[in-house]
Amino acid sequence: MSNPASLRRISIIGAIITALCCFTPVLVILLGAFGLASLTGYLDYVLFPALAFFIALTISAMWRNRQHADSR
Repeated sequence: MSNPASLRRISIIGAIITALCCFTPVLVILLGAFGLASLTGYLDYVLFPALAFFIALTISAMWRNRQHADSR
């Protein structure tokens, strides 16, 4: 992405959504409603790496935004 501000916005939104699914029973309730409750045991294998990815992406976007602001 050429615009660091939009990358930062997308990464923060992704981190918030992933954190909500990690630390609240939102995803467990949704999976149970759709009859996929047996998949809840595997959520940690997906959600924690996704959260780490979005946090790293947020840090990278903030770093790029700072460099972009300094070059002006």
